[in-house]
Amino acid sequence: MKGIAASPGIGIGRVYILGEEPLVIDKTPIEPKNLEAELKLLEDSIKKSEDQLYKLMVNVKQKLGKDQAAIFEAHLMMLQDNAFLDEIRAKISHELASATFAVDQVVHKYSAQFLKIEDEYLRERATDLEDIGKRLTKNLLRLETRSLNELDGEFVVIAKDLSPSDTAQVNKDMVKAIAIDLGGRTSHTAIMSRSLEIPAVVGLEKISGVAQTGDIAIVDGNTGVVILNPDEITLKRYQESQEAYLENISELRQLKGEPCITRCGSRKVELTANIGSPADCAGALENGAEGIGLYRTEFLYMQRDNLPIEEEQFLAYKEVAKTMNPHPVIIRTLDIGGDKKLPYLNMPEEMNPFLGYRAIRLCLDRPEIFKTQLRAILRASAFGKIRIMYPMISGTEELRQANAILNEAKLELDEEQVSFDRNVEVGIMIEIPSAAMISDILIQEIDFFSIGTNDLVQYTLAADRMNERISYLYNPLHPAVLRLIKNVIDASHRAGKWTGMCGEMAGDSQLAPVLLGLGLDEFSMSAVSIPWVKKVIRSLSYEQAKALADKALTIENPEEIKALLKTVLEN
Repeated sequence: MKGIAASPGIGIGRVYILGEEPLVIDKTPIEPKNLEAELKLLEDSIKKSEDQLYKLMVNVKQKLGKDQAAIFEAHLMMLQDNAFLDEIRAKISHELASATFAVDQVVHKYSAQFLKIEDEYLRERATDLEDIGKRLTKNLLRLETRSLNELDGEFVVIAKDLSPSDTAQVNKDMVKAIAIDLGGRTSHTAIMSRSLEIPAVVGLEKISGVAQTGDIAIVDGNTGVVILNPDEITLKRYQESQEAYLENISELRQLKGEPCITRCGSRKVELTANIGSPADCAGALENGAEGIGLYRTEFLYMQRDNLPIEEEQFLAYKEVAKTMNPHPVIIRTLDIGGDKKLPYLNMPEEMNPFLGYRAIRLCLDRPEIFKTQLRAILRASAFGKIRIMYPMISGTEELRQANAILNEAKLELDEEQVSFDRNVEVGIMIEIPSAAMISDILIQEIDFFSIGTNDLVQYTLAADRMNERISYLYNPLHPAVLRLIKNVIDASHRAGKWTGMCGEMAGDSQLAPVLLGLGLDEFSMSAVSIPWVKKVIRSLSYEQAKALADKALTIENPEEIKALLKTVLEN
């Protein structure tokens, strides 16, 4: 069966099917006389859930480190969020809903908002909400919570889905691999499996209904393939691949402190990490990141019912700056709108939200929101090497308006005698073809580019990457995409400046040779991808990569370019 490769490696073992009894939600309205008792039941459940999460957080911190424990710290914060809890309490008090029904309704409401988001990392956060809802409901129903830490033997765990709580309690000595129906590469099952170094394949759709406890399973987390009850030849082949992979991992660990420099030392590039919160910095450093190439600030604005104040933002940005110092941190200004909506902003319904009121367009229309964020970023720049990046720029007018508001923020801080880095670098994301086409003009106004390939590819090819019917059109190796990337890089170099990339292309080790040859200066990606990309770049000479890129730019068919890259990597 084919799914999504979520955590690398090959795991072989007997299947353990992890089932879960459905939770019974009582939709019957409660009697008014029982209102006080029902509210007390909710408060008891909240308290018990907090205690469980605190113990889980401490356990995970000891086992996996601070960055993974932050998942449960975030769960705890949600359980202490008055807006979230008051909505549940209001349903019980005003609608006489049972506590289980009130929790179910409120969690479903917020989860549905996240599931509408295109950004995979943000969309997967719906799982966090559902995990919290499930924990609250189990405690309301006084059900015992099972643990994967209690398995005895060597197993491949197969399930419809695993919550963050389930995955955190996995005993890696017993669980050799994980395969589930749901999830994506940025789900917490995937993230925590990578931290535990357990091979995992997600998004298999039907495996929990096909596999049976006791089957033999091979889980190939490198390719996203799961094989049930293999023959002896297949089993032996994968056992050999497993040994080869473990040797690879040993080699990658030795590269952690090494610079990302091409063979013969002819060119050095920076490998940085994409993060969504300060807690992600630990994983970035653990994998050898030389900085943060993309700090998505949207999380500060989501899962709440009001805008974050300047001080709250400042503290988050300051923490990242100090943790990563002296490495650079690129903070992307608010990229909300399109599929990422904030209910408290009363954003309009649009026919084409991805081409509509979003990112820099929203910020320029609501300068009070934009300036608050810019002030917070500038204040944090006194504590590390911060760079500012505007998303969704289509032309010079937007860029100049954004810089004008930035200058206003600087003047205000000067008047208030607040310290900040007066030489803070400013760049833009290249996501729109118009910006790529006039990159030679735009670079005169800023310090750097960072190419956001996720949007650049879909806008260039007019192919929605979330639409399965036309997914075959979404190809980052399309000649038009490669030529736009080359145009952007060349424009920055002619101006004596640099270009990075923070889209999915940057973290694909198979595409690293062509991006290196095109002249890319910085690759920013999920932290776990850094060692793999570093290994590929260190194995190539810059001259070899440049010749490859020059040839790729002359090829018409993306599949031929892919075949060319495969040949280079195999040699």
